[in-house]
Amino acid sequence: MNDTAVMVCGHGSRDADAIREFEALVTALRTRLPRYDVESGYLEFARPIIREGLDKLVARGARRILAVPGMLFAAAHVKNDLPWELNSFAAANPGVSVDFGRELAIEPKLLKVASERITAAELSSQADMPRADTLLLVVGRGTNDSDANSNISKVARMLWEGMGFGWAEAAYSGVAHPRVDAALEKAARLGFRRIVVFPYFLFTGILVKRIYRQTDEVAARHPRIEFLKADYLNDHPLVLDAFVERVEEILVGDNRMNCRLCKYREQVVGYESEVGTPQAGHHHHVRGIGTDADHHHHHDHAHHHHHNGDDGHHH
Repeated sequence: MNDTAVMVCGHGSRDADAIREFEALVTALRTRLPRYDVESGYLEFARPIIREGLDKLVARGARRILAVPGMLFAAAHVKNDLPWELNSFAAANPGVSVDFGRELAIEPKLLKVASERITAAELSSQADMPRADTLLLVVGRGTNDSDANSNISKVARMLWEGMGFGWAEAAYSGVAHPRVDAALEKAARLGFRRIVVFPYFLFTGILVKRIYRQTDEVAARHPRIEFLKADYLNDHPLVLDAFVERVEEILVGDNRMNCRLCKYREQVVGYESEVGTPQAGHHHHVRGIGTDADHHHHHDHAHHHHHNGDDGHHH
């Protein structure tokens, strides 16, 4: 093992199933990256927290850490919270270099996984329905970052055209609009005989389970329409390929993010006041507090009230 290590930075969740799936992906990445010591940590709720994961790597001899976000898109967590965590750690450990990779982003590999998940949902039905008579609803997490939200619209459009659906819509589980229930009710009025709901998420969790529950509730009100629930991305081999690619990008200096539409760097319409917002951590109140399984109770929400289950914070 060399002195270069890999840190996978997860969001964290109150949902124990989400944490298990994230840890399974990290375990698979260790097999895919045998040259490196691979560790993980979370921004909020679960343990180890980011700093604890970084400390473990240094204790085992790491002197260069390649940190990759275990997140699909760059909203406040990737643009602000994670850089603050990593920069704070680097400042406290001057003998260790920490390099930050980019988010998974809109990626052909992930679009391929998405198409497989959607096709599997179609094949689960007994009805033979042409895609021209099917509406695809792609659901994202939802943030207060219009750049990140727009990615869901682009994913929906690419899957719509690439797979030949009759129509596609984008929706969000929180913060952004339309929300899932409103988008499904609108979709039900468009005349399609089948609606496929696809959560563009890496893992399960409170939000994905809510999306599926809301789908069932709307389906009960529209019995003449077939509603199919597609699986999320999870640890598909192509998802692992994308993570490995992000690590390799750091090594060759090609880990470029899309900064042209970053509301902290450019004056994006509606967010002009956020240009130059200082980087700061926003998860002190929930860092490492554990999942619902640790506390033996259940919350039907994913985060603290001020961002309602999303990947973006108010600054």
